[in-house]
Amino acid sequence: MEADSATGQLREPRTERGRRTQRAILDAAAAEFGEKGFHESSIVSITIRAGVALGSFYTYFESKEALFKALVADMSGRVRDHVAPILGGHEGGAVEAEGVALEAFLRFARSNKEIYRIIDEAEFVAPEDWRAHYVTTATRILERLQGGRANGEVGLEPDEVHAWAIMGMNVFLGLRFGVMDSDADLGEVAAKANALLQRGLG
Repeated sequence: MEADSATGQLREPRTERGRRTQRAILDAAAAEFGEKGFHESSIVSITIRAGVALGSFYTYFESKEALFKALVADMSGRVRDHVAPILGGHEGGAVEAEGVALEAFLRFARSNKEIYRIIDEAEFVAPEDWRAHYVTTATRILERLQGGRANGEVGLEPDEVHAWAIMGMNVFLGLRFGVMDSDADLGEVAAKANALLQRGLG
C-alpha cells in the first residue's frame, strides 16, 4: 500500500480509490520537488497540491524521504512505460530503434521537465535510487544493442561503454531540446543523433 522505505518501490494500493490517491500524491510531489527542490518542499505543501488529507499521506509514505525515493522509481518507470510501447511498434533495425527511443524520451522530457531536477537531486537525497535509475536505463539500451548484434545489425560487440555513451547523449539532448527549447523539431533532433549511431555502430 505504501512505499517501502528500504527500496523506494511502490506497494500497490488495494482499491481504485487508493491508487488514485497515491497517484495524486506522486504527481503533486513531482510538481513540488520540480519547482522548489527537495529541501524547500514539505509534506503539507504536497498534500495541499494533491488535494488529499495530511493523514492520507502517511497511509502511503512514511516520510518525505520515502516519497522522494518512490518518486524517482516512479519517474524511471514512467519513462520506460512511455518508450516501450513505441519501441514495440517499431519494425526497423536495432540501431534505428535507438532513434525511435530517443525521440520518445525527448517528448517525455518536454512534457515532464521536472524529471531533470528530481533525478539530479536524487544523487544526494537518494543515491542508491539515482544509481539504479541510470544503471537500469543503460542496461535496457545494452540489451537492445546486443539483440542487434545477434541479428547482424550491429557491427561491433556492444558493451557497457556503448550503452552509457548513448544514454549520456540522450540525457543531454533531452536537457537541451526537451527542457531548454520548447520549439525544436524533436524528430529532426533524434534523426541527426541516430545518424551518428548508424555510422558508429553499423
